[in-house]
Amino acid sequence: MTADGGRRAKGRRTRRAILSRAVDLASVEGLQGLTIGRLASELGMSKSGLFAHFGSKEDLLLATVAAARETFEQQVMRPALVAERGLPRLWSLCEAWLDYASGAVFPGGCFFTAASAEFDSRPGAVRDAIADTMREWLRSLERAVEYAIAEGHLPGTVVPSELSFELHALSMGANWAWLLLDDGGAFDRARRLLRGRLRELALDGAPALEAAPGE
Repeated sequence: MTADGGRRAKGRRTRRAILSRAVDLASVEGLQGLTIGRLASELGMSKSGLFAHFGSKEDLLLATVAAARETFEQQVMRPALVAERGLPRLWSLCEAWLDYASGAVFPGGCFFTAASAEFDSRPGAVRDAIADTMREWLRSLERAVEYAIAEGHLPGTVVPSELSFELHALSMGANWAWLLLDDGGAFDRARRLLRGRLRELALDGAPALEAAPGE
């Protein structure tokens, strides 16, 4: 590797480390409060060092959202693709989101739940980036419902956009109860309710949705 290549590789590693810490901080303290000065202090870096990677606060926030989206896709959306198409894949998406939101990935729960509440009434590029991620998530749920109908696991009377909205709303409610009300059982309760709703809709012969041990 040439000297220039080594510097570029080091720069990419530094940027990844900065964004990893930025996402963790934002999930707990909020995205708007994430500043170059705050992050520099947290990482023991100079502000000028951080400015070499992000020229403005908006650049930093957009890069943080992009990093959080990549993690979200890796932890929630991509693993579900290995599940059987139809009801198993739909359930896999729901379970993966609950695992992700329960603190297994970010210390403050779902990054995008917090960021959505923080920026929903603040027009601009950051809000747009958050909204794009959430639209893609809802569309992934909707496609999974469509596949479940096509596979004969759910009846054709189910409206994919409405069921995906319902599943998402229940999951978001669990995240809210866990964080704001310190409800330690919120995610287990959401799993039972989500599973029960899908079982209620499932047609005869659809793959079974087994409860986890202890449920």
